[in-house]
Amino acid sequence: MATPTLPRDRGGAPLALDLDRSSPVPLWFQAAQQLEAAIDRGDLRPGQRLDNEIELADRFGLSRPTLRKAIEQLVGQGLLVRKRGVGTQVVQSQVKRPVELSSLFDDLASTGRRPTTAVLSCHEVPADEAVAAALGLHAGDPVLAVERLRSADGEPLAILRNWLPTDVGKLTAELLIEHGLYALLRRYGVHLRIANQRIGAAVADAGQARLLGSRKGDPLITMERVSYDDTGRPVELGRHRYRADAYSFEITVVGR
Repeated sequence: MATPTLPRDRGGAPLALDLDRSSPVPLWFQAAQQLEAAIDRGDLRPGQRLDNEIELADRFGLSRPTLRKAIEQLVGQGLLVRKRGVGTQVVQSQVKRPVELSSLFDDLASTGRRPTTAVLSCHEVPADEAVAAALGLHAGDPVLAVERLRSADGEPLAILRNWLPTDVGKLTAELLIEHGLYALLRRYGVHLRIANQRIGAAVADAGQARLLGSRKGDPLITMERVSYDDTGRPVELGRHRYRADAYSFEITVVGR
């Protein structure tokens, strides 16, 4: 039996699903894994439309329920989306970010994604008690408060809120549009060495949903970080919100 093929990849060659029908692994799971790998490689591009389920099931020699389960798996992972009148389309692959002391701007750029920034606010404010405690200051001391909307390849990805001591260097909206925050800190001789970080979850409120192009109540990944320079001084408090359908953290776990 010939290996079934999908719509053609970037190079014009047909994509193949190599399904092992003798394997104890369910066919729907094999199909979902191989489609996911094709999306991660970029063989299936964002916006590319798949054939309808009847045509795909016939092409792959699968039953419609089996194919539908594979598609539903990828829809649930945020890799495919169903649109009325359009069909099933590939969406932008997730940003997978290692848990380390790096900036989102640098991570996106290093993986070939195009980061862009909209600065929502950038001004000095009096530190409230929580911000002051995180930065080793007194409540009411001036701090620089920055809020940005970070996009990847034109798609809104994260709302980034940061508070910093006012003496870390010149940070303006114009500079923050062109450069990542950590790159600017390095320019001013501030070298981050360690951070305490907490990852959690929340749901988008109306304002966050509007900025991220999602819906109120959609899941968000949260991250709060306090970063310290090479003298041990706290120089950044970050409270960030990421779209859960487009972003994930990768963690390596080592056994004892």
